[in-house]
Amino acid sequence: MKNHLKPSEFIDCSNFDIITLAITLKGSLNNEIQITKNCFEYVRDNIRNSFDYKLNPVTCKASDVLKYKTGYCYAKSHLLAALLRANNIPTGLCYQRLSIDGKGSPFCLHGLNAVYLKEYGWHKVDARGNNESVTTEFNPPHEHLAYKSNVDIGEMDLPEIYHQPLQAVTDVLTSKTNYLEVYNNLPDIEMVHKQSF
Repeated sequence: MKNHLKPSEFIDCSNFDIITLAITLKGSLNNEIQITKNCFEYVRDNIRNSFDYKLNPVTCKASDVLKYKTGYCYAKSHLLAALLRANNIPTGLCYQRLSIDGKGSPFCLHGLNAVYLKEYGWHKVDARGNNESVTTEFNPPHEHLAYKSNVDIGEMDLPEIYHQPLQAVTDVLTSKTNYLEVYNNLPDIEMVHKQSF
């Protein structure tokens, strides 16, 4: 559990701006459910999804996501993890393998979070950002994620809860120069299998 509270290169929860926002979102609350909801809704509603809004720059590090107010789902999950860890709420990273066109191959990873709540245990949340076809909520114990995996076409929810982002994800986000390059090189599970953790 300690690993899910630690700062890291991309989940820089000890960054001054991250801590400042985390404190603001906590306010006078002592209820981890409400604190988590505040952090989740901030990232979902105030950080624009890079692809939905066709925005640059490409962000990866949580503090950069906050600075530029944009990020792909992966980057948004990094910021949410940082804000929750700064509030001493254990948070990990999760992934789904989804079909890009909804028909099967090709596939890509989709990034989301799992937060550890004392009342419920690990609970998945998805702060990718709402649009005309996607709505997510924080309503434990019910999980209301952006996408439901369709196993019939090869989609799946990866069961692992990672304490730091997959290298396949950070490699793409740190090597591409604009949102379209990221979209054309979205990470997939094959890239993960080629790497050791």
